[in-house]
Amino acid sequence: MSLEVKGNLYKKFDIQSKSDKFQIREFVLKLDGQYPQLIKFQLTQERCDILNNFNEGDEINVAFDLRGREWQDKYFTNLNAWKIEKIQTNAPVDSANAGDSGFPPLENHVVESSSQTVQAEDFDDDLPF
Repeated sequence: MSLEVKGNLYKKFDIQSKSDKFQIREFVLKLDGQYPQLIKFQLTQERCDILNNFNEGDEINVAFDLRGREWQDKYFTNLNAWKIEKIQTNAPVDSANAGDSGFPPLENHVVESSSQTVQAEDFDDDLPF
């Protein structure tokens, strides 16, 4: 089961060697909202080094698998991350559209009413604000 979530890298931990052949690295992702959540993920084996490219506070997208197992009549759930991408927060500004509200300029439109058609440049805006 593959899932994705976006949040801020809240805490990253050192690599832990569980045996000669197995290592993990855990990190915590902060999900904002009315009630912010701190969610712990783990990386395993060669994926442990993925986290070296990120700093605490970075906004990231984490792709992960949901894993569960039973041990001695207890149940465990792991969020096993396999891909982390930094989210670009500073989108480049297109100078041609700087200050663009998303609407075309008013002067290129004709305003029609039931009684007459008026060009936009004929309006005299006398509003106090």
